[in-house]
Amino acid sequence: MTEKQIIATGNSRQPRMPVKICGLMRAEQALDCVTLGADLIGLVFYPGSPRYVDGKRAREISAAVGSKASVVGVFVNEDYRKVMDVVESCGIRTVQLHGQEPPELIKRLRDTGLVVLKALFYAKQPFLDRAADYDASAFLVECGAGRLPGGNARQWDWAAAEKTNRSRPVILAGGLTADNISRAILLGKPDAVDVSSGVEQLPGEKNMNKVAAFLDAVGRTEINYTLQPIR
Repeated sequence: MTEKQIIATGNSRQPRMPVKICGLMRAEQALDCVTLGADLIGLVFYPGSPRYVDGKRAREISAAVGSKASVVGVFVNEDYRKVMDVVESCGIRTVQLHGQEPPELIKRLRDTGLVVLKALFYAKQPFLDRAADYDASAFLVECGAGRLPGGNARQWDWAAAEKTNRSRPVILAGGLTADNISRAILLGKPDAVDVSSGVEQLPGEKNMNKVAAFLDAVGRTEINYTLQPIR
């Protein structure tokens, strides 16, 4: 399966909502998540995160996952050269920019053939209504409140995600768990969902029972709209 096929999996009767499990730190757990049905695996390259991985560990995870899922490198306010150094050394073809990166960086990275996800926020810049400023492959939308650049496990007004400019696919994140994911999907109508702390027992340490329950809940949620593939 190619990366695009993995991301766009689905059928006309009951679309398959793609799921990104973010903040993996160990190759065996990343592979377990993929075996359970995760479509994208997120690796955090922000040094201030408790889920930060260095190049060596990232290469181990990427090698273990192989072509079974898309590996996404998550960066916060890094420049072009730093992002490309990681991409080239770790074999990553999808990057997520989770800070206040300029539109020019998104264009420059996409011109290399990378899939670029840009984070937009409910509670800080860049806000959800700034989507038109960025020529991204897709937008990841979440709360943006708290100490860290990510969602900080905070639930928010998921319905606001539906109002994001839908000229690109939208990935919903922020405070998601197996117990609330169906409601979040119904409110936000995303094209994919992203979870990290909602399937953990400790930061970076995934609980496979929680991962399985989350994927099962996503799979059981009825999707009555057309999903846009991320490419």
